[in-house]
Amino acid sequence: MAFELIFTPEAQQDVDESYVWYEEQRIGLGEEFLGCVDACVQGILRMPELYVKVHLDYRRALVRRFPYAIFYEYTDGRLIFYGIFHASRDPRKWRGRLT
Repeated sequence: MAFELIFTPEAQQDVDESYVWYEEQRIGLGEEFLGCVDACVQGILRMPELYVKVHLDYRRALVRRFPYAIFYEYTDGRLIFYGIFHASRDPRKWRGRLT
């Protein structure tokens, strides 16, 4: 099934900042992070309703190997990605972005 795929600027910024941080830790680690995020996004594309709703109609998918969660909304054939947050962040931060 084809979806309209939308990454908010904030979600893209989350990925970009995390990539830079991981690359600073070890060359190539940022690329590994991007690969894991992409694999998670591909899983969402295959089965968008598989992941649990965590706030209203917003869902959360966990990224393998890295402690990150992807928050998105699936409605009317549209997948909107709102954020990719480190799992240790205060939940008020991602809830604030979703409302």
